[in-house]
Amino acid sequence: MDPLKRQVTDDSVVRLVDILQEFRKLDYEMPAQVILCFVFVASHNPCHSEVLCHELGLTRAAVSRNTDWLSDKHRLGKPGLNLITKEVDVSNRRRMILSLTDKGKIIAKDLRKILDGN
Repeated sequence: MDPLKRQVTDDSVVRLVDILQEFRKLDYEMPAQVILCFVFVASHNPCHSEVLCHELGLTRAAVSRNTDWLSDKHRLGKPGLNLITKEVDVSNRRRMILSLTDKGKIIAKDLRKILDGN
């Protein structure tokens, strides 16, 4: 095989590359943990922040930092990506309820299309 031909040897991995490229369109330097948090929320919409800690093995601080990036207000005064909302859970004020925004739903739908090979 000539590597310069860029011959595809695994379509499913190419789809993964396409998905990661979609995230790079949103933010060129988005860390893998932020992507992981978005994908988890998209697949468990809505969910509690506490679940991300347990299921993804992240600290509360990491979940807070990553979901801030995905919400409307990123840290350091920068605007967030507005892909999720964060609301205080009235039954446990230390816990946040995470839900996809309309923009987040569109991104999740686009990712599903890529996964399906469309």
